[in-house]
Amino acid sequence: MQKARILLVEDELIVAAELAERLRNVGHEVVAVSSTGASAVASAAKHQPDVVLMDIRLKGSMDGIEAARRIRASWGTPIVFTTAHADEATLQRAKEVKPLGLVMKPFADGQLEIAIEIAMHMQSVNGPHETGLPIDVMTS
Repeated sequence: MQKARILLVEDELIVAAELAERLRNVGHEVVAVSSTGASAVASAAKHQPDVVLMDIRLKGSMDGIEAARRIRASWGTPIVFTTAHADEATLQRAKEVKPLGLVMKPFADGQLEIAIEIAMHMQSVNGPHETGLPIDVMTS
């Protein structure tokens, strides 16, 4: 399994710490942890991660979808969304960003690993600004 440099974006500090530990335990490097959309965009610019693991709902004026949109537009970095909220309007907005994965919370380590692996593979095959997987496929 390919190991990734990951920018983790999660506004719940306990969840972020636990998730960062899980990612490190399977060999990934967590290059930064951000809790807001604005800090996620700044961290992406600074660290140029392989993958951004982005919570959709963040505190502050910029949610995860808008932060992901800016990151994808600027650097083409693959996005894997995490969310506990999958209402139709949120999914429609998320689709517009062309994410390379979406994992519903709570999730098992294996689900997260697969999503990261697929995102990295799709990025290497299609390039930085290509269309992601259809969300319908990822949430079925």
